[in-house]
Amino acid sequence: MPTAEYNSFECIKTNIDGAMNLINACIDQNAKRVVALSTDKASSPVNLYGATKLASDKLFVASNSSYAAGHDTRFAVVRYGNVMGSRGSVIPFFMAIKDNGVLPITDARMTRFMISLEQGVELVWHAFDDMVGGEIYVKKIPSMGIMEIAEAVDP
Repeated sequence: MPTAEYNSFECIKTNIDGAMNLINACIDQNAKRVVALSTDKASSPVNLYGATKLASDKLFVASNSSYAAGHDTRFAVVRYGNVMGSRGSVIPFFMAIKDNGVLPITDARMTRFMISLEQGVELVWHAFDDMVGGEIYVKKIPSMGIMEIAEAVDP
């Protein structure tokens, strides 16, 4: 996410400080279950965005033990990739710029994990139903090469 790299303090405040604020608010308000939404970029971060999402995931998972001790609040995390058609997905980005010439592909070897909005919501509900606290749920979803996506958007 270039935006995170250019606005590093905001990225940290949103993904790390924001996670901590949410954890504290949920414990203070006696929420029973909390499912944090994460990204596949947190699994092996190569940029600040992924690193802050990883830190956020670790905060949510760690909050189940000593931090929330004596409270009933339980935390879990769901991780998935590109929600097709969402604001953060590569598909609408490519669709918006395809008439401007060449699509900006940094590395033809890149892949994207694709999930529908319905599948993402299903995963969150599954986490709520299944969790005991501390889990990171990762749904097995198909991946597509960035060149395949580009070709589908702009044949």
